[in-house]
Amino acid sequence: MRYHSVEPAVFLERPNRFIARVICGGREETAHVKNTGRCRELLIPGARVYVQRHRNPARKTALSLIAVEKDGRLVNIDSQAPNAVWQEALAGGLLLPGRPEAAALIRREAVFGDSRLDFYMEKQDEKYLMEVKGCTLEIDGIGYFPDAPSERAVRHLHELMYAVKQGYHCILAFVIAMPGVMVVRPNMTTHPAFGQALSEAMAAGVEVWYLPCEITADSIQIKGRKRKYYTVQDGLYPHMVIQ
Repeated sequence: MRYHSVEPAVFLERPNRFIARVICGGREETAHVKNTGRCRELLIPGARVYVQRHRNPARKTALSLIAVEKDGRLVNIDSQAPNAVWQEALAGGLLLPGRPEAAALIRREAVFGDSRLDFYMEKQDEKYLMEVKGCTLEIDGIGYFPDAPSERAVRHLHELMYAVKQGYHCILAFVIAMPGVMVVRPNMTTHPAFGQALSEAMAAGVEVWYLPCEITADSIQIKGRKRKYYTVQDGLYPHMVIQ
């Protein structure tokens, strides 16, 4: 996924979760923040950020904040990017588990139960449901999700558990929107209910994938896939091994 008209800027402040004040091209401007999460460890006054400049006069802001530097590494914080890059990866030949054919049908925003799940896919007689989450929170080389409480994410896990019982292949995929991170754990400090639901989902047969990415100032691309496997229970969160 590539962005056009990307410019470097300096982050000043975030008056609310939707906008930020930045210095871009020597002047102060308002940018739309494409992520409603907290991003407290990223959006620090003085941080180098990257913004996309739009030419649409109907927009409230001319800029969208899409990436930020943290410790010399770029982190893409565009919450719309994870679904887009996964769809690109599928189109580029990244295969679903099972038979070695590509998905014959891919549908976005699939209604299942009381939720809309990110992807419904078919491959011959097999049916897949996938929920995609972007991970931008990193502590000591480990990714954590979510960075703010997300009852929606918990609800999606329960829908996936139910779908497994109905014969679907179900996947929770973490798009890791920063380099150097290969593991994502539930953020038990911020939202322990998500960690509990994740543990239950894996025990019920929901697959969990890590999708590490290559990040530049104007692009994000999935560079591979690693699957997590349920092995033993350890409190609220199972140990995992990576194949």
